[in-house]
Amino acid sequence: MSFSGLITAFGLGAVYFIAAIPAGAAAGAPAWLAGLAAWAGYVVGGSVVLVAGAPLREWLVRKLRIPVERDPSKLVWRMWERGGLWGLCFIAPVTIGPQATAVIALAVGERAPRIALAIALGVAPWCLLFAVLTAFGFKLVD
Repeated sequence: MSFSGLITAFGLGAVYFIAAIPAGAAAGAPAWLAGLAAWAGYVVGGSVVLVAGAPLREWLVRKLRIPVERDPSKLVWRMWERGGLWGLCFIAPVTIGPQATAVIALAVGERAPRIALAIALGVAPWCLLFAVLTAFGFKLVD
């Protein structure tokens, strides 16, 4: 087991989830442990926005150009209309990431504990899928 692989998976899990598990495994961590570290990083990445407060949320909205106004032409808002918080948190790991998910959910009035739970549960199936694919040698990222 490689500590650097776990740190890699954790760090990338917070900012670029799709590459987190393959990179952690490439750095020497077992795929299942890289998946667990990426899950933890993803949850921490979203929780930072929930805990940090309004200044960080406003900065992220400006920096990442997060569409907090409802726009039915955007995938994120179509997902929100169809699936609500749970649908958004399920699609977020492969689209907008945990920070933007937290900002959007807060913008529509969801409570922070509910958002944190949805973020943690929404990324779990992706962690399992990517860990299995990585363990079997599939290439997820170029």
